[in-house]
Parts: sequence; C-alpha cells; structure tokens
Amino acid sequence: MAESRRISVHQALGGGSVADVLLWRRWCGAVILLGSSTALWFLFEWAGYNLLSFTANVLLLLVAILFFWAKSASLLNRPLPPLPDLEISEESVLKAADVARVWMNHALSVAHDIAVGRNVKLFLQVASGLWVISYIGSFFNFLTLVYIGVLLSLSVPVLYEKYQAQVDEKLIVAHKIIQTQYKKLDDNILKKMPLNKEKKTQ
Repeated sequence: MAESRRISVHQALGGGSVADVLLWRRWCGAVILLGSSTALWFLFEWAGYNLLSFTANVLLLLVAILFFWAKSASLLNRPLPPLPDLEISEESVLKAADVARVWMNHALSVAHDIAVGRNVKLFLQVASGLWVISYIGSFFNFLTLVYIGVLLSLSVPVLYEKYQAQVDEKLIVAHKIIQTQYKKLDDNILKKMPLNKEKKTQ
C-alpha cells in the first residue's frame, strides 16, 4: 500500500528535462553541468578571476567573433551568423513574475505572522533556520556554497532513488524522534511563555 502511494524521485523533481539531468538519465547534460560548474568554481576560487572581468571578457570575445564573422560574410558572399531572434517573450516574463510573486507573498505572510500574529513557534523555526544558514555561510563563500549545491543536486537524488526504501525508513524514525522532542519543548517551554498566556486570556 505504501509502495503504491510513494511518489517517484523523478516525479518529485518535476518529471521534466531538469529531473532527467539531476538523475543522470540525460548523462550528457549532467556531465556538461558538472564540468562547467567545476570550471567556473576553479576559475573564480583558485585562479583568482573576477566575475565582472570574466563576464566582460567573454562578451567581448563573443561580440568580436560575431562582428568579424558578419564582415567576412559580406566580403566573401557567405551566410551571416545563424543568430536567432534575441528577445524575451512576454509570456516567459509573466511566468517568472508570477513565481516571484508567490515566493514574495509567502515570505511577507511569514513575516506578518511573526511580527503581528506573535507566532512563537514560527519565529523559532525561522530564527533557527537563519542561524543555520549563517553558521554554514561562515565556513564557505557564496560561490563555494553554490558549487556544493550543484554537487549535492547531482548526487543526492540519484542515491535517494537507488536506496529510497531504506532512506524513507530512517527518515520516518528521525521524524518521530523530532516530533517527540518538539512536543516536549512545546509543553515545557513554549506554552508557558507570556505571549501564549496573553492569547489564552484574549
């Protein structure tokens, strides 16, 4: 019964081409992603390249190639560079804005619940999450964190898909332990805090 209700990792990742890359079903795309992210990380972390100068140099090289290609094509009666129409469609902009709006509204709703609703549980969850991010960020810079994220996204889903049943069993046990500890914390500390008492009197 549990097996039939279990969602596959591919479906959980969206079931599209991104899921295929992350699960190494499109190994060519996964190799390109891993290789390019490793090259960029090496360039900026070890070779000491600057992001702004690197971007400017790449764009300069691209513009120079296209310019000389177009000039030589007109002189030698060759076809022009095969460039597509370089424009962003209104539909893609609206989709991106819609996704950003959902995330921003969720963040504002959480901030409202903490500030106005005085939700102690939510405050502790957000504060502990931000503290963990700050603690991890003190060991690595942003680029290294992004690179670690790419490595984890290319390895964790594959391993989870391979050992899903065993991992799910361990996660269920861990979830029960966390729920028990949280219930103890809630009963012994959070329910005795003055904000909760004020809510009960109101």
